[in-house]
Amino acid sequence: MAEEQTDFVIGRHPAVAALRSQQAINKVFLQSGLKSEAIDEIRQLAQRRHLVISEVPKQKLDQLTDHQNHQGVALGVAAFEYASIDDLYANAEKKGEEPFFLILDNIEDPHNLGSILRTADASGVHGIIIPKRRAVGLTSTVAKTSTGAIETVPVARVTNLVNTVNDLKQRGMWIFGTDMAGTDYRDWNAKGAVGLIIGNEGKGISRLLKETVDQTLTIPMVGTVQSLNASVAAGLLMYQGFNSRHPVQH
Repeated sequence: MAEEQTDFVIGRHPAVAALRSQQAINKVFLQSGLKSEAIDEIRQLAQRRHLVISEVPKQKLDQLTDHQNHQGVALGVAAFEYASIDDLYANAEKKGEEPFFLILDNIEDPHNLGSILRTADASGVHGIIIPKRRAVGLTSTVAKTSTGAIETVPVARVTNLVNTVNDLKQRGMWIFGTDMAGTDYRDWNAKGAVGLIIGNEGKGISRLLKETVDQTLTIPMVGTVQSLNASVAAGLLMYQGFNSRHPVQH
């Protein structure tokens, strides 16, 4: 069987075993031009599960698998366990605090997600919510960048962010997002149950998600480059949340 903490299940026998199991699989990579009964079986099992199949050259598979003996097949798998929204609430309750969640709208760079996890751990965020589609999930690159925070900050993966945010609001959570025309983030009071939406690296927060926001925040910039890396922006906002929730005692 494949190891749990990997990005890929590699080789024909492990691939067949994984496809027949309940394991979450994101994508199937097959070496283009390879013909064999084993490859045909893998293709049929993948089609039965409605998985995305990518036919790629051998060099691409070598690269994906760090030049291990892949036998023409690799499965992209969800390497880490995801939490439920209730797990995120339970994490806050365990600490005796009002929930402080981060909602990531289609973050695509695994290094950004890893850095965000690391800062979330340091600043007392109780959990992170990410979408299942068009966004990076928990991979070994994310784990490596997070320097262990992947084990301490629960991450929930949801089908629809807008529906999830509306559910959080029903549960009494106040939702904040970033916008050029928002309130200066230094005035943000993050006391109470709060959810903070961080937008995609290039496009920001999607329109439908922006419509769910109770208040928008902006980070003032005086330089010539009028944008910040997503993980840096998230870090500033998480620490402002921390400052308002845990003021300095003089």
